[in-house]
Amino acid sequence: MGELTVVYCGIDWAESHHDVAVINNAGELLAKRRITDDAEGYRILADLLADHGDGPDDRIPVCIETNRGLLVALLNQGGRKVYAINPMAASRYRDRHGVSRKKSDPGDALVLANILRTDMHVHRPIPADTPQARAVAVLARAQQEAQWNRQQMSNQVRSLLREYYPAALYAFATWTNPLTRPEAREILRIAPTPARGAKLTIALLRVALVRAGRSRGIEAAMGAQLLGLLRQLDAARIAADELAAWAEAAFREHPDSKIMLSFPGIGTQLGARILVEIGDDRSRFSDARALNAYAGSAPITRASGRNATSDAAWSRTTDSTTRALWSFAPSTHPREPTAHYRARRERGDWHAAGLRHFFNRMIGQLFHCLQRGEVFEEHEAFPSALRDAA
Repeated sequence: MGELTVVYCGIDWAESHHDVAVINNAGELLAKRRITDDAEGYRILADLLADHGDGPDDRIPVCIETNRGLLVALLNQGGRKVYAINPMAASRYRDRHGVSRKKSDPGDALVLANILRTDMHVHRPIPADTPQARAVAVLARAQQEAQWNRQQMSNQVRSLLREYYPAALYAFATWTNPLTRPEAREILRIAPTPARGAKLTIALLRVALVRAGRSRGIEAAMGAQLLGLLRQLDAARIAADELAAWAEAAFREHPDSKIMLSFPGIGTQLGARILVEIGDDRSRFSDARALNAYAGSAPITRASGRNATSDAAWSRTTDSTTRALWSFAPSTHPREPTAHYRARRERGDWHAAGLRHFFNRMIGQLFHCLQRGEVFEEHEAFPSALRDAA
């Protein structure tokens, strides 16, 4: 009796087209095809997979370098396992097939298919999150990108003001992130140049700039540029605020939101981002240690010869903002969690080690509560006996 044939598919995706490679468990290329990124292309892909044994009860696994988009959503339906491989990791696999650094889209599709053939057991498929969780993910990611865009526009305004209007920055220095405040933007609109600002409140500013060699024409040009940047900053701020409201509303409708919001230090925006990272597929993580490893907070041991070290190597698997905001904030956490951190410090942990231990403990509590559908209870999560033992 011959060996059972197993088929794997790799897809190198692009904006306008995708290259597909289908291989068997012996590494033989069964088919390759370039498809367009539209309904006709998806139909051709479905037919190609069906020709090689894909069916409702035996889905061909697919390897691709992204976990988003319509193509991934379509492939992830019907119980198919779709593996999203980081492009950097995929490039390392490419070196196994040659040392010339040669690269092509069809070749990359073949590399991705071979990743499943040889190492599928060490990679995780994209979780089967509910449509409600995916909707929160779309809004939360869009809101975060809008926030980054708003900050980028704010940085551009700040850089421009430093060139020709530093007094404005000095005047707003007492505010936190002042250029995102409406008061600062309104003042800059009516006084976008040092000359006009001098007529308002700072009489000596224009003289100082003239002594520095600034000309009125340059001031006017930079003032016009500032007004343009302010309009872009306004648009970025409105987009960020609206997306934040939509993301928060979608998150509150999700059944996991009540559990996440019961944890100290987690608000609606942070909770939405955590939901984006871990999803709501309860089978995705086998235990709390698996979730800790995914969060990147597990210490990494490096041993060579007689030397051995253990570092707190935060990975970029999860969003660094989520980690930083929730890892430790004494002002937002209740008495027992803060006492747990202090007990770790008294035991001899450095600050970073104490934070990592605290973060891992909170991640474990989150896993427990989500699995059981329970809200966070401080006295159960940090009983006195456990704190004293720590």
